[in-house]
Amino acid sequence: MNGALIPHTPIAVDFWSLRRAGSARLFFLSHMHSDHTVGLSSTWARPLYCSPITAHLVHRQLQVSKRWIRALEVGESHVLPLDEIGRETMTVTLMDANHCPGSVMFLFEGYFGTILYTGDFRYTPSMLKEPALKLGKQIHTLYLDNTNCNPARVLPSRQEAARQIVELIRKHPQHNIKIGLYSLGKESLLEQLALEFRTWVVLSPQRLELVQLLGLANVFTVEEKAGRIHAVDHMEICRAAVLHWNQTHPTIAILPTSRKIHRSHPDIHIIPYSDHSSFSELQTFVAALKPCQVVPIVSQQPCRDYFQDSLSPGLSMPLIPNSVQQYMNSSSRKPSFLWLLLERRLKRPRTQGVVFDSFQETADQSQADRDSKKARNENLSGELEKQKPSFLDLSSKEWVGAVPISESQKMVTVLTAPLNFSMHLRSTDEDFLSLETGEDMGVGPHLVPKGDHAGSAASGNQSTWVGQDSPLSHSSKAAPLLAPKFRGLALKYLLTPVNFFQAQFSCRGFDQQVERYHKPLLKYRELNAE
Repeated sequence: MNGALIPHTPIAVDFWSLRRAGSARLFFLSHMHSDHTVGLSSTWARPLYCSPITAHLVHRQLQVSKRWIRALEVGESHVLPLDEIGRETMTVTLMDANHCPGSVMFLFEGYFGTILYTGDFRYTPSMLKEPALKLGKQIHTLYLDNTNCNPARVLPSRQEAARQIVELIRKHPQHNIKIGLYSLGKESLLEQLALEFRTWVVLSPQRLELVQLLGLANVFTVEEKAGRIHAVDHMEICRAAVLHWNQTHPTIAILPTSRKIHRSHPDIHIIPYSDHSSFSELQTFVAALKPCQVVPIVSQQPCRDYFQDSLSPGLSMPLIPNSVQQYMNSSSRKPSFLWLLLERRLKRPRTQGVVFDSFQETADQSQADRDSKKARNENLSGELEKQKPSFLDLSSKEWVGAVPISESQKMVTVLTAPLNFSMHLRSTDEDFLSLETGEDMGVGPHLVPKGDHAGSAASGNQSTWVGQDSPLSHSSKAAPLLAPKFRGLALKYLLTPVNFFQAQFSCRGFDQQVERYHKPLLKYRELNAE
């Protein structure tokens, strides 16, 4: 297991053994390779933070409940609570790790200083231009992917390794090509080979779903005889398999990896195409960051003293704030109701609140989106069927759409208001953390219109609201959120600032606090009515 519990913090990265997690309370996943998900399964019941692509994969492949998956946008900073009262927070920024789809580096900033956790990564100079690193901030602790941290292991760049694979395939123009891969990674290499040799790449149905999710060129198929390049599991590349393949058609196998693997047949070719940084790249990366200390992620491959000349003066041990210490020492690792409120309040700096659109514009846009999606799906399936005999024009790429969970402006709830408006509450990760989890948090039922579907509530009838008065009225266009006499605790909770709550209250006490907050708002409304 390549993960870590970060000392003096409640943070764990790629670490899923709750029995050994001790005081860890916030869990982060850098990417979906199996050596980083040991112990993560469908029974996981803690908030899990990751990139949008990884969020999709961890739900589909490991069946982790969406209730616990928190998809954080890559390239943005997010604020998370470090205790249960909102006194201490930290900022986490996700950066592309250039390793496999969805892989990210985490930059943590808080009372503990600044910690950069690379996860598995392949260094590129553009990483140092990331806004979070470009400011020249001091990195106190660097958790480094040290897979290739050995001066004796010299690796080519991925561009050079890809060129070697292209040359090898050119020397075998009549052969089928079997490329051994792990379940995730090197999809862009397959795309490059398809475009270079103008052939379909045959994939398993699971990997085809992934490449469609990534929006790669339409050069992939599941039909066995459609193309000469086949992506197979790396475990299938062996002497017996090569002999079997060659009985029906001349075949060579390629393993694009930097690992030391025994070559069991002359037709098996090992090319040092690596998704991990080379030793020289690690040296460049550490020298540019000048961290106070370097901690290796792969414990079996220590860094030794390779980076001593690039380190800054050491940092004194951070003092853990009392509120954080109490949170870390709490008997239950499951997040409390108040902590979930804090997380929801702090995590989304880009939430836009309430946005009003006319019914007609909303209906037109929804219809246009449906038509576009239908046309795109028909086009994809049509191309796969129609173009099998003669390969498609590869001079242009066909994008199959963005990841649905990574859009930054997604609607999570639509409330029908009586003023010919629709009201959208927007969030960055609707599918994995949204306002619709109110029932799980115990904050009461949703505010929904009567009727079997949204269309039945779109008539503008003011009597269609369930459980309480309409949240908007004709006489309160200037201040719609202050206008109503709120009778539903669910809506009152949503409209109460989290810092108004005080810790150590019972459920009844929280209700009293909410009523106390809204009492002057009600009085303000009555005075305006007079």
